[in-house]
Amino acid sequence: MHIQTIELLSGTPGTQQSLQVLRFGTPGARPKVYIQSALHADEVPAILVAHHLAQHLEQAQVEGRVCGEVVLVPFANPIGLGQTLFGQHQGRFDLRDGGNFNRGYPELAAKVADKVRPLLSQDVQSNTQCIREAMLAAVEGQIAANTTQDLKKQLLKLAVDADVVLDLHCDTDAVMHLYALTPQAATAEQLGAALGARAVLLATESGDSPFDEACTRPWLDLQKLLPEWPIALACFGATVELRGEADTHHAMAEQDAQGVCAFLAQQGALRGVPDSTRSAQCVPTPLSGSEPITAPHAGVVVFHRNPGERVLGGDVIADVVDALTGQVTQLRCKSDGLLYARCGSRWAVPGKRLAKIAGTSLARTGKLLSP
Repeated sequence: MHIQTIELLSGTPGTQQSLQVLRFGTPGARPKVYIQSALHADEVPAILVAHHLAQHLEQAQVEGRVCGEVVLVPFANPIGLGQTLFGQHQGRFDLRDGGNFNRGYPELAAKVADKVRPLLSQDVQSNTQCIREAMLAAVEGQIAANTTQDLKKQLLKLAVDADVVLDLHCDTDAVMHLYALTPQAATAEQLGAALGARAVLLATESGDSPFDEACTRPWLDLQKLLPEWPIALACFGATVELRGEADTHHAMAEQDAQGVCAFLAQQGALRGVPDSTRSAQCVPTPLSGSEPITAPHAGVVVFHRNPGERVLGGDVIADVVDALTGQVTQLRCKSDGLLYARCGSRWAVPGKRLAKIAGTSLARTGKLLSP
């Protein structure tokens, strides 16, 4: 294992933050796998899974079983790790300006299309290499004006030329689920089976350019922008939600690390990994069919259903009890599906998302992810 330290742009005199990067296998070898944890820094179960995963990868390297290159960032957001406000860890949003650490990554296809157009041919592999080099150059050319922008730039530089990108997160109170691109449903289903995911949610664009899509969607967009040339979907990426924020258990994290290794073996990045004995626990469903259960007014939240339960259209998911009037509002789902996540707070404000259901009968548009 090679350990690399990347110093981030200093925001104020006398302060310095850095990324730790663990590298396994042969630099430049294929397939290249990039894995990062806790980009939302208060989603700490991902850090524990990365801890267990690093042990597996180090053993695989000692035994010569890493076929390509695996790059692991065990904590992807040192800025958010250091943000504590009134005794509460705040790692999802940058306290400097309120920006989400997992939104607003550059749309690379538009930046590189004209540059690669005269360089492409009918050779798919040559085109893949050309596009990867152009995207790396485009990321390198980004000017970071503050530490958060530099963090996003450095993370994308590590990942944008990878064959596989896994962004490890968690939800507030949830079962294992993941997000991926619709055209990569088969690979997403493989990953979901290896991890025991209860929901696999697919979209071609979820909105606001999260990290995994900044790595994967350029290939899909370039296919549309440059239809005269053969362009592969050369990067599979997924956001993996490792259950809920309180799910930090060594046995569970070890199981998840083994699941990641089984998936990497399926992708040709590791050898000598036992085949996963898990079968898929769900079929992929469209992210547009995910139904948010939203509070219509302020009040106390009383849930009727738990993460992992299947529901039918019309079922009561939660009550919201108005503290002033005593009115009890029952919130019912519209679609059949699986309740895969719910909020941690039991106080609602108007418009707050209380729960999410993986269904198929709805067709939402616009920004499909939580803010």
